[in-house]
Amino acid sequence: MPGGRREPGDVDLVATAIRETREEVAIALDRSRLLGALDDVAPASPVLPPIAVRPYVFGLPDRPVAGLSTEVAGASWEPVESLLGTDARGVHVLTVAGVTRHFPAYQTGAGTLWGMTERILASFLPILAGADTNS
Repeated sequence: MPGGRREPGDVDLVATAIRETREEVAIALDRSRLLGALDDVAPASPVLPPIAVRPYVFGLPDRPVAGLSTEVAGASWEPVESLLGTDARGVHVLTVAGVTRHFPAYQTGAGTLWGMTERILASFLPILAGADTNS
């Protein structure tokens, strides 16, 4: 999930999301494909700076190949159905300064999604599941 700060040339946060996605993963988003915005998400850790992230959801007709910038370690496409399944839910264990903590997570073929990414997915997937069941 690309992300970054709004720049003076960005007319709004949607423009920021489109620009950041192009810069970080070389995927060109079109404003006409915007499905909507999710609720703002902030880091839960008091150690991190007090920021807010506004996730935007775009519908794409296909899965473009991502080109990774130096800011991105990897990218993968995950089937939504696999994220909606109970097998996808898991726990990420992290030990910092001798303290072990457990965080909700999604297990994918490419790795573990946790932290703010997990929280964004946890708010989005029920919406998507509701849309799928009413179609």
